[in-house]
Amino acid sequence: MQLLGIDIGSSSVKAAIIDGATGRCLAAGQYPDVEMTIEAPQAGWAEQHPDMWYNNFKQALARLMKNPEVKADQIGAIGISYQMHGLVLVDKAMNPLRNAIIWCDSRATGIGAQAFKGLGEEWCLSHLLNSPGNFTASKLKWVIDNQKAIYEKAAHFMLPGDYIAMKLTGEVNTTVSGLSEGIFWDFKNDKLSSELLAQYGIDAAKTPQIVPTFGDQGKLSAAAAAELGLKAGIPVTYRAGDQPNNAFSLNVLNPGEVAATAGTSGVVYAISDQVSYDPHSRVNAFAHVNHTAAAKRLGVLLCINGTGIQYSWMKREVGKNQYSYPELNEKAAMVPPGSEGVRVFPFGNGAERVLKNQNPGARISGINFNQHHDGHLFRAAQEGIAFSFKYGMEVMNGMGISTSLIRAGSANLFLSPLFRKTLASITGATIELYNTDGAIGAARGAGVGANYYKNFSEAFVGFEKTMEAEPVPQMTSQLGEVYESWKSELENMI
Repeated sequence: MQLLGIDIGSSSVKAAIIDGATGRCLAAGQYPDVEMTIEAPQAGWAEQHPDMWYNNFKQALARLMKNPEVKADQIGAIGISYQMHGLVLVDKAMNPLRNAIIWCDSRATGIGAQAFKGLGEEWCLSHLLNSPGNFTASKLKWVIDNQKAIYEKAAHFMLPGDYIAMKLTGEVNTTVSGLSEGIFWDFKNDKLSSELLAQYGIDAAKTPQIVPTFGDQGKLSAAAAAELGLKAGIPVTYRAGDQPNNAFSLNVLNPGEVAATAGTSGVVYAISDQVSYDPHSRVNAFAHVNHTAAAKRLGVLLCINGTGIQYSWMKREVGKNQYSYPELNEKAAMVPPGSEGVRVFPFGNGAERVLKNQNPGARISGINFNQHHDGHLFRAAQEGIAFSFKYGMEVMNGMGISTSLIRAGSANLFLSPLFRKTLASITGATIELYNTDGAIGAARGAGVGANYYKNFSEAFVGFEKTMEAEPVPQMTSQLGEVYESWKSELENMI
């Protein structure tokens, strides 16, 4: 059996097809080749049309189908990974009623803050494990308050992955993991939160039907099959937000295991079996892919919005696209640790949860016109991202979560030797890299959900470590003081 995985990001849509028996990736690709457009009608807003995701998936899949090892009639299951916290509204005919409000949109921050007080901070943290903050439920409340006619016409609210599954199967459903990332799920009572729905005036009937994360979520419709060049009836058997799925793709399923990513946003995601929370709600806890009421598995998530997007900004605006990413990394590596006093704060992509939902904007400081050049900015950018990870991991450590071993995919900023060494040295964590990504993880998840694999261990056949980065003692010593200076400047900003 061949297994198809889809990864709906905000920058691109990726797809992968693996051989189920060996775990070998037969074909992988993405579309488009440049980053997808994010529309910003107002400052702090971020929107994408959901049909753009589906159309780009079709293009990505078409590229994969040209590979002679891919056999359309052997694809036996489909898994979906998707950008978290987005809001899609569809009418009864399953058509989108407006652009999706995506993860980095900060328009609902104030709404979430009001609900946090209205519902009670302790109640929210103990029942929802998070403040309503800027998550999907609060974005839906913004629509209720500002676009009432659209809300009333909506038959269902859904997350981006729910929309893609609907396009494939014609069925409208969601998962507990998805509802938890939208801050709809009451962990204490293990049900949809009637209190939150009442606070926001959300009609529970607009909630999609709940299906398991692993299991039958609908079958590929004849119409979708014709569009995609696949056979009708292939089951969709797995769905998860990008960060739970990234952790799954790295075989991070048990307490004490940690996954990280540094794409458009940066994430550290640690598994816990304790229903615990940060009293300041600076990190978030969601139902992990293998969470059940009987065996709790929560993913405690630290998110930094402005990581890869900040580095791509540096490439485009400072480097004027004259350098590839490896060339940027080489220029950065020529500068000593600490960037000779240049500091970069990568907080220019919306409100930051780890900063208590504040949006201080990005900042560059310490530049000396007679001393510094673009290489200093490139290194300081990578250090600033590593420092922001360290800042958030200190919060997780305070919750009793160990972050001494981090697994990551061989992608994005983790491709930079400088970033790996900097992150390992400033956090004291060993970093293990694996040749996997969200689309491959979704394909493995599809195999689990289709019962092709009897257990999670079987699903990770062929899963091998490609690289390891240990803390460098000299860098640890050099960067410790630099980090404290960076942290002090940050706290003065907020």
